[in-house]
Amino acid sequence: MNIFGIGLPEMVVILVVALLIFGPKKLPEIGKSLGQAINSFKAGAKEFENEFKREAKQLEEEVKVSKYESDSETEKAVNVSSSQDLSQKSQS
Repeated sequence: MNIFGIGLPEMVVILVVALLIFGPKKLPEIGKSLGQAINSFKAGAKEFENEFKREAKQLEEEVKVSKYESDSETEKAVNVSSSQDLSQKSQS
């Protein structure tokens, strides 16, 4: 059993020291508070990850739209210049 790089003997020593410092009545409250803090941190991290993914997806879609618009503008410019070239050649 290895949690955060701490083995079973180290966990027992930490538990005994915490029991001596805080006493048996206060230890469950501290454990509950610590668990709530960890859950809150996990929820915040998950929310941050979801927001990051949402922004990345939105940026990716904007890039696709701008690329599509620039491609269609290039095609229009080519078509306009081609028709102008044809009209100039026909007038000559």
